[in-house]
Amino acid sequence: MDLKDKTALVTGANSGLGKAISRALAARGARVLMVARDPERGEQARAELEAATGNERLELLIADLKSQAQVRRLAEEVKERAPALDMLVNNAGTAFPKRCITEDGIECTLAVNHLAPFLLTNLLLESLKAAAPARIVNVGTRINYSMELGDLNWEGRSFRMMRAYVESKLGMLHFTRELAKRIKGTGVTVNCVFPGVFKSNLGGTDGAQGFFWKAVSLLVGWALAQPEKAAERVIYLLESPEVADVSGEYFGDCEIISLPAQVGEPAANARVWEISERLANLDEG
Repeated sequence: MDLKDKTALVTGANSGLGKAISRALAARGARVLMVARDPERGEQARAELEAATGNERLELLIADLKSQAQVRRLAEEVKERAPALDMLVNNAGTAFPKRCITEDGIECTLAVNHLAPFLLTNLLLESLKAAAPARIVNVGTRINYSMELGDLNWEGRSFRMMRAYVESKLGMLHFTRELAKRIKGTGVTVNCVFPGVFKSNLGGTDGAQGFFWKAVSLLVGWALAQPEKAAERVIYLLESPEVADVSGEYFGDCEIISLPAQVGEPAANARVWEISERLANLDEG
């Protein structure tokens, strides 16, 4: 798909992988709606990418994805700006060292990494269908865990930061598989991508960027790929004609990779959708 004159929405766009994806899209001539939580950092990133690419069609949208009210407001703003949306990249991700709860009563990692993209995507489906053929790319992870479907919100378990992060990102895989079934024949495709291991500011200053992550960066940061390399995997799914009709798959480096066992179970995918629908209050519209 030629990305020139197409409109893309990228979450977590002010730094790391989201910024690299936004830059690659802008360089290809796309209009990019960049979602960030912090207005100052978001505008700094937007201006930097405009100067670097010469693309003046970079627009900043502000939303804290922990808040379902802000996700809904974001969706309305996107629909106003782009009634026909060609590409949606659910990239934003974070982790928290201790269990924290959002204003909606949701564990914060689950709220940002899974429920926010679940809700946002569903609210923008009509805009995506209006632009068909359109593509959704969800950013996942590559660990063969399973989700504890009876306690996604960590109410009955001792909280573990990395387990919560991985489970929330696995939710994106379950979501991808189930959504692909539900939108089949609409001209909209959805795939999930493992971007590889790269230099990241996962969690930022108020998330998981504590001693552990700083130590990892100091020890092996030199060996990690830059976000721009990871972004290539996402851009492949957005523009390659080879995957124009592919939907519901899990990609690594421009090829389909195996699914975690639980994600290969249609009943589990449907169950995650059902739980997510309830936790995100999707029936509120």
